[in-house]
Amino acid sequence: MQKDTINSLTENFEAHAQQTENGIEYWLARDLQHLLGYTKWDNFLNVVSKAKTACDVSSHDVADHFADVGKMVDLGSGSQREVDDIMLTRYACYLIAQNGDPRKQEIAFAQTYFAVQTRKAELIEQRLLEAERVSARKKLSETEKELSRVIFEQTGSDRNFASIRSKGDTALFGKSTQAMKAQWKVPDNRPLADFAPTIILKAKDFASEITIYNSQQNRLSTEPEISSEHITNNQAVRNTLLERGIRPESLPPAEDVKKIERRLASDEKKSMKNPDSLN
Repeated sequence: MQKDTINSLTENFEAHAQQTENGIEYWLARDLQHLLGYTKWDNFLNVVSKAKTACDVSSHDVADHFADVGKMVDLGSGSQREVDDIMLTRYACYLIAQNGDPRKQEIAFAQTYFAVQTRKAELIEQRLLEAERVSARKKLSETEKELSRVIFEQTGSDRNFASIRSKGDTALFGKSTQAMKAQWKVPDNRPLADFAPTIILKAKDFASEITIYNSQQNRLSTEPEISSEHITNNQAVRNTLLERGIRPESLPPAEDVKKIERRLASDEKKSMKNPDSLN
């Protein structure tokens, strides 16, 4: 397929066929029909029907992606009449392309186009989730540093910080830090949190923030007092997770956060050199 043809098809789909209403993008089936090389509406409807079935099988609400509407068309006499049409989401367009005749040049283009677009969306979503986890890990580190500072200021020593944190882990997981490290196969020289899922990082952070607040508000001045406070807070967070069907010790480990940080940094450098690159 010639480059100018590809550019033309892309421009027609994104710039000319795409419409927006109340901030929501959509395409009309009768416009898409011609873009995909179908001259007869009935033949195109057969493809749309297959796409609706695929949508339903994939557990998506068909009505959310295929909305029947009317469209006014000009007649040769200068008058107009209403014809049936369908408002389509981008996902609906993707399903139609996947169920079209691949022998048509336009369908072959659309199948490749949507596969690339879908992959881009997946990569963007994945990177957003990875960035969220890196951010959660950094936030937990900052909170734990603050907790260590509070312990030092109020007890005169921070040598018990590791012990207090470990007691918090036991309350949160129902297992010791070492037991969880063994379960998640965490190297001895690495923190458990570097392999914790995002929700656990946020749970630990929340419990630690409460410990900091109550330790200061209640002027806790001994290690046993702060330990008891931290245990209570982690148990409370654990109970909340359990009530929502989340058992912390049963969650699988996440990818080493250090690897994710390096990958995101590398991707950022690549994107600066090539803004259109997502790989």
